[in-house]
Amino acid sequence: MLLEVCVDTIEGAKAAVRGGAGRIELCSALSEGGLTPSLGLMKAAADLPVPCFAMIRPRGGMFHFSTDEEQIMLSDIDATKASRLAGVVLGAQGPDHNLDIGLLTRLSERADHLSRTLHRVIDVVPEPLVALNIAIKLGFDHILTSGAAPFAQDGTRLIAEMVDRANGRISIMPGCGLNPTNVCEVIAATDVTEIHASCSIVAPGDPAVSDFGPASGSKITSETAVRDMVAAIQRTA
Repeated sequence: MLLEVCVDTIEGAKAAVRGGAGRIELCSALSEGGLTPSLGLMKAAADLPVPCFAMIRPRGGMFHFSTDEEQIMLSDIDATKASRLAGVVLGAQGPDHNLDIGLLTRLSERADHLSRTLHRVIDVVPEPLVALNIAIKLGFDHILTSGAAPFAQDGTRLIAEMVDRANGRISIMPGCGLNPTNVCEVIAATDVTEIHASCSIVAPGDPAVSDFGPASGSKITSETAVRDMVAAIQRTA
């Protein structure tokens, strides 16, 4: 059972590793759902002792990307490869809101020799099970999903069906809302072998500098939260 932790700072990545994470999803701006990390962050994360996958998402919002944004994503994939990271996290929709097969094919070809995760775009397409088959045909290695529900613990029926249909051809990885109190139930209901979580806590903010960060505080990766999640999922082994 592997725990992937999403982080947006090098200190968060190191905390996740110390806590026992088996893989890192490297992002910037997790407050926006995760955007492409900087080249400097990619290079720093390459020295970590676990695989790191870079999120390839040039902006917030939904997943309909322009030609200019495609070029940015291709360049960011090149940066990921140059930084010696292990993989990328991708997703794109076409005008009909289904997966953009053409764009995902071009991005995948650029990401040759990298592992690939299809991100939660699968939770907002009209037919997630059709998207599952497309991801398999395109050679993706992992799918991150909440089961088309607000939280993964609410989408276990679809996640379990994805696992059944995948039949070992691709790894289905639940994510969104998982914590040590509910993860065992999700694993039991879906028979997955990977889990995705932020394992974050709120660090106090400072009203005096609220222009540079929310006065209510910001979420940061917690080594203790990672350890607690690892301990919980190990109980299911």
